[in-house]
Amino acid sequence: MKETWRWFGPSDGVSLENVVQSGASGVVTSLHHIAVGEVWPLGEILKRKQVIEASTLEWSVVESVPVHNDIKLRSGNFRQYIRAYQDTLVNLGKAGITTVCYNFMPVVDWTRTNLMYKLANESYALRFVMEDFVAYDVFVLQRDQAKNDYTEAQISAAKHHFELMGAEEIEQLEKNIIAGLPGGAGAFDRSGIAAAIGEYKHVSDEQFRQNLFDFLEEIIPVAEQSGVRMCIHPDDPPFSLFGLPRVVSTASDARALLAANDSRANGLTLCAGSYGAREDNDLVDMVQEFGSRIHFVHLRNVKREGGGSFYESEHLDGDNDMLGLVEALLSEERRRKALGYEDDSIPMRPDHGHLMADDIDKESSPGYSLMGRMKGLAELRGVMHALESYSKREG
Repeated sequence: MKETWRWFGPSDGVSLENVVQSGASGVVTSLHHIAVGEVWPLGEILKRKQVIEASTLEWSVVESVPVHNDIKLRSGNFRQYIRAYQDTLVNLGKAGITTVCYNFMPVVDWTRTNLMYKLANESYALRFVMEDFVAYDVFVLQRDQAKNDYTEAQISAAKHHFELMGAEEIEQLEKNIIAGLPGGAGAFDRSGIAAAIGEYKHVSDEQFRQNLFDFLEEIIPVAEQSGVRMCIHPDDPPFSLFGLPRVVSTASDARALLAANDSRANGLTLCAGSYGAREDNDLVDMVQEFGSRIHFVHLRNVKREGGGSFYESEHLDGDNDMLGLVEALLSEERRRKALGYEDDSIPMRPDHGHLMADDIDKESSPGYSLMGRMKGLAELRGVMHALESYSKREG
């Protein structure tokens, strides 16, 4: 597999020199300075590509070309934003960048309730606690009809927890949930997120899924013509938040999306941590079923705590079968190579990483400090090399 590294551009505290030192050969990045909905000019794409290549790396994957909210709702200026998206794909194809990760999550992208969950080994992980989220949704945000989205037991537990929280704790919880995480759609304040959620008040899961399928119908032909492979990132967490529709959470969702447009340019980002936060998603089975349409992989692990809660564990120590997953992906690569596919090496990146060692005292984006990801990449590299060596001996 092609080892890559998420880099947030020139302002990232982790430098391209650090990426080279990690042993990765590819960079996963985006033009974050361009507003959502605007065309990425070819010149800006080439400028970023040149910076990356000057460090002996390649720009392997775009993560992400954000999808404007008007497209998700198919309202306002969505036609204009679709044309801009198409133009961006054309320009990426001209620049030779052929893998584009994106997501279709409404309002909030990836979300956690605790960004500094202390582990037994004194490092810090990201965590999502359903009780905390319900407390925020029902008793802080006081979203209309929020109580209808939870069980009585969930609301009772959340109320008890909320009553024990101080003002600073509530403020930190709100910041964690709505202030925006790296690569997400952006930050909200309380009134702003309430208004954004309100725009989806009458949008059902079925309608939202159809909006996604309509988007695919409009962009996939352009992606094909441009030599670009699109790969959608799953919902994170993989279930509804704030009563909003989430339609890329399960194997069934992935199956429906791929069937809606059978072009190989319409593919998946297999995020092990996102899909794996649900016990009913079997990651190895998903690779075996969808392998030819998996264009990008996020490898991270989680410990599920019940009721939708989880925390991000060591890459090789969680509830996901990371060994089996990597083995299935390597098998898919061998299949592609035998068929003469040009994309027979699937780009992967160590997704997130624990905050540890000297990084604890440095400023870094949650999940994206240097040492934790470097540790994860080293562990995953060892797994890949061991499995590849075993396969060669057996073959």
